[in-house]
Amino acid sequence: MRTQVAIIGAGPSGLLLGGLLSHAGIDNVIVEQRSGDYVLGRIRAGVLEQGTVELLDSIGVGARMHAEGLPHDGVELCFGGKRHRIPLFELTGKRVMVYGQTEVTRDLMQARADSGRTTVYEADAVSVHDFIDGQRPSVRYRKDGAVHTIECDFIAGCDGFHGVCRASVPADRITLHEKVYPFGWLGLLADVPPLSHELIYLNHERGFGLCSMRSRTRSRYYVQCSLDDKVEQWSDDAFWTELRARLPADAAANLVTGPSLEKSIAQLRSFVSEPMRFGRLLLAGDAAHIVPPTGAKGLNLAASDVAYLAQGLVGHYKGSATELEHYSERCLRRIWRAERFSWWMTSLMHNFPSNGSFDRKVQLAELDYLVHSEAASKAMAENYVGLPM
Repeated sequence: MRTQVAIIGAGPSGLLLGGLLSHAGIDNVIVEQRSGDYVLGRIRAGVLEQGTVELLDSIGVGARMHAEGLPHDGVELCFGGKRHRIPLFELTGKRVMVYGQTEVTRDLMQARADSGRTTVYEADAVSVHDFIDGQRPSVRYRKDGAVHTIECDFIAGCDGFHGVCRASVPADRITLHEKVYPFGWLGLLADVPPLSHELIYLNHERGFGLCSMRSRTRSRYYVQCSLDDKVEQWSDDAFWTELRARLPADAAANLVTGPSLEKSIAQLRSFVSEPMRFGRLLLAGDAAHIVPPTGAKGLNLAASDVAYLAQGLVGHYKGSATELEHYSERCLRRIWRAERFSWWMTSLMHNFPSNGSFDRKVQLAELDYLVHSEAASKAMAENYVGLPM
């Protein structure tokens, strides 16, 4: 098989890149290790920056998002038993859209199927070849007992943190930066109405909490937990009891509970690999960076990566190499800003086992300053809604 761009990974970053390239008339093939149902079954965040919304609109996949998504003009920070609203739209002129990553993926998959472009699911033993110095890189995989080869001009590594693309880069060509946080998030999904029409971030002496939603009838809640905890240790009743304990009394009284549809524990980490281009292989999304979910940046960073990558590839095929040459530099500048914001939000809202009473008091003082200073609130709002590309 021959194509212009071979995309490894059919998550939202790979599918969005495929859509952007197809829209520009650039041929592409997507190769995915898992099944389509498995990809759709992954529960992820769903706060979209305005720039991400505009990207989805640009390739014609935004209709359901606008019909079913929930535009948010603010978020709440809760500490000391009180709730404080940060008015995002009032401070920045921008809003965010709450629309689950699963739904984004579903829309992109449907658009991909409608386009007739090739997507290979359940591809086993995927490998990438001749990408650093060669002009004709290739992708190999096994399916239905046969080995297949895709010859291409470029390989886009959109295959996530554990994917094959970054792992195939020689160790002396790449630098890895990582910070692992000493706690996790226990998340619960339930078909119950959200506690509030906007997200509530909780800073409590018992630990962090987050009240979010996927729709007007489906809620997603989180509580900070130990890395030693197991999902099986947490009954639904235990989760709801713990969440109530971290909420102010008025909010706890209005919390609607119900049986969980899904529960999971996520470890939090910050991770960046530099650079993001290795000859004819270009990394994007979680293959190149991870952020803790506190700042709602993961999917949005992936979207900005593929926007830059699509621009670079379109320029290449039109005879200009400039944008593609600067792909890594452009991405990393935005990535490190988002990493900083996500690290700051995580540090501000969580209880760290090593923190003492001084650290706790400083944390509360910073929160107090944040919600009572327009300048501080605006700085947070600008980062939360997404920095300009």
